[in-house]
Amino acid sequence: MLNASPETLRLLSGLLASPGIESLGVLNELAGEYAWLGEPITELAQTPLEEWQAEHARLFISGHPKTICPPFESAFLGGAMFGAACDQLGELYQRAGLQAEGAPPDYLGTLLECTAFLLEQPCGHSTELLQELWCEHLAAWAPRLGSVLQQESGLLLYRQLGQQLAGLSDE
Repeated sequence: MLNASPETLRLLSGLLASPGIESLGVLNELAGEYAWLGEPITELAQTPLEEWQAEHARLFISGHPKTICPPFESAFLGGAMFGAACDQLGELYQRAGLQAEGAPPDYLGTLLECTAFLLEQPCGHSTELLQELWCEHLAAWAPRLGSVLQQESGLLLYRQLGQQLAGLSDE
C-alpha cells in the first residue's frame, strides 16, 4: 500500500508543474522539511530557468520523438490521452466529493492531490476510495514512471522526484 504523507504527495504533485521564476525560491523554503531537495536546489541555482523549463517540457510535455514520462495514466500506460482511466477517475473523484479542474482526471498531479485529500479524511468511505485509487490506478504506473524519470532526467530534481515516485509503495 501507499507509503507517503499527504504533505509529501502534495510536494510531488507540485514538482510536476512547469517551473517558473518563483520555483527555486519555493524549493528553498521547502528544503528544510525535505532534505532530499538540497542537492537539486544547488544544481538548479546554477541552471538557467530556460534550461530547467526545457527539461521539464522534454520529460513531461513534448519530448521528441516521443514524450518520455507523460504524467497521465492513459498516455503512460496506453500511449494516448483521454483513455478509460479518465472516466474511471472522474467517477472516483465524484464519489470523494471532488472534481478534476484544469487537467484530465488521470494527470498524476491530480491523482496525488486526491490521494493526499483521502489520507486526511476519517476512516470509512475514504479508505475504500483510497484503496481503489492506489490499487487500480497509481500503483499500476506511478512507480514505473518514477523509474523512467531516474534513468532519463538530465536534472537531479527530476531524478529525485523519480526516486520519490518509485518509492511510493512499501511493497
